[in-house]
Amino acid sequence: MSSLVQMHVAQLGIDRENNRPVVLLREVDGTRVLPIIIGPYEANAIAMELQGQRPERPLTHDLLKRVILGLGVELRRVVITGVRESIYLAELTLVRGDQVTQVDARPSDSIALALRCHALIFANELLLDPEAQTGPEFGTDPSADPSFLREYLEKLDPQDFGRFKP
Repeated sequence: MSSLVQMHVAQLGIDRENNRPVVLLREVDGTRVLPIIIGPYEANAIAMELQGQRPERPLTHDLLKRVILGLGVELRRVVITGVRESIYLAELTLVRGDQVTQVDARPSDSIALALRCHALIFANELLLDPEAQTGPEFGTDPSADPSFLREYLEKLDPQDFGRFKP
């Protein structure tokens, strides 16, 4: 079984080649990164939470946080668990008393919810190996150099997210 690495949201930006939002997770005690292409609504939800913006009415992630807390449950952690058919997978760990429940979820929703609930974010260490990054945006081009990709993603412009506001 592989180990887990604690991550944090380092940056949001736009993949200019595909014109899609990217969330860049960076390991807390290191320099490795995990770029994940996400949808514009999830990017907006993450950006709003990072900027401390509160919508007039609760968004889906705000509603889910209220439900979790209302049921007396704690979102303990989010784990980006793997890749299947070029799609990243995630899992929520919910705790109520001594009962632990694992819930399958999309990474983008998991990250947006983790930020709202102040939960820890982890990634399977195998995903941080540049050779193993096989999401649809990364690793499908055999000529792609992992170090070039990492530098490119770190230079994404977070200002570009303004156009994803609903």
